[in-house]
Amino acid sequence: MNKKSIIKKNLDLLDEFMKYAYDHPDVLDQLPRDVNLVIFPERDPTLEKENKKILSRLRAKGEEVVAIRLKATRRKISKIVSRGHTSKAATD
Repeated sequence: MNKKSIIKKNLDLLDEFMKYAYDHPDVLDQLPRDVNLVIFPERDPTLEKENKKILSRLRAKGEEVVAIRLKATRRKISKIVSRGHTSKAATD
């Protein structure tokens, strides 16, 4: 998968997350400020693999990261099926 394709697919995922956040604004309150958000698609193993690499690089740099998995529903509105959080202190 080339970089342009990864970026486009991740922007699509971000769009889906924002749709979810619009319907469930409390989810944004659960995210720490200035955190890196990595979204894993439920049905795209290739993008999931690429995003795992991104997550590993961020953690290796000591960045604060929240990882979520998005599940698309039939209505094309996503829902978060899992969420993980790594603080800077947890990576030391």
